Amino acid sequence: MKDLINNNELTMSSREIAELTGKQLSHVHRDFKALSKELGFEAENELLMPGPNVDHGFYYELDERNRIKTIFLNRELTLTLVSGYSAKLRNTIIKRWGELENQQQQPALPANYIEALESLIESEKEKALLNEQLQEAAPKVEFVDKYVQASTGSKTFREVCKILKVKENVFRAFLVENKIMYKSSGGWLAHAQHINAGRFETKTGVKNEHSYTTTKFTGKGVEWIAGEYTKAAIREIGLH
Repeated sequence: MKDLINNNELTMSSREIAELTGKQLSHVHRDFKALSKELGFEAENELLMPGPNVDHGFYYELDERNRIKTIFLNRELTLTLVSGYSAKLRNTIIKRWGELENQQQQPALPANYIEALESLIESEKEKALLNEQLQEAAPKVEFVDKYVQASTGSKTFREVCKILKVKENVFRAFLVENKIMYKSSGGWLAHAQHINAGRFETKTGVKNEHSYTTTKFTGKGVEWIAGEYTKAAIREIGLH
């Protein structure tokens, strides 16, 4: 199924017609050429030039050998073409057109917040606007709320990875890139501003004559990092 260029009119491809009717594609093309001749769409025994013959309700594409590859017909031409086919085949085509028209009139609603955001990305300008809105909207995403519910008590790095359902190496790279944590000889540490903000708690000790530091995400820290990681993930979607 495809839209006519510079037009919102639905079309059905000759390939789909062949599949629905069980006919060979070459036979569908043959039938359409005969129909186009009767309707005056031929010039010097050839179809009109390939491209958007919007006024005529069809257009076609050529293959690398300059032969017709696929023809796209609007509803009127499709039904006219199959009028000579059996009642069963005509009925199959009519039912399919009904399905396609219903899909166009009643587009499927986004299944989740991410799909809703993706549907807005139609131009670079919209992407920029979307990214601004994401800064405020992302923390309200449903799955962030689930993270928050799971964030009571302090969590280790691995526990947070499980909550966020992210690979450890990916999450570690995110923390380093955003200057949230860094590696030291005593282990992984959080930057001071995040500790001061109450997002991490650290404990130090000595084991086998070696000092070590354990850093955990606080409940507040889990809630915060879930929002930050989610916003980054959605921004990544918006840029592709």
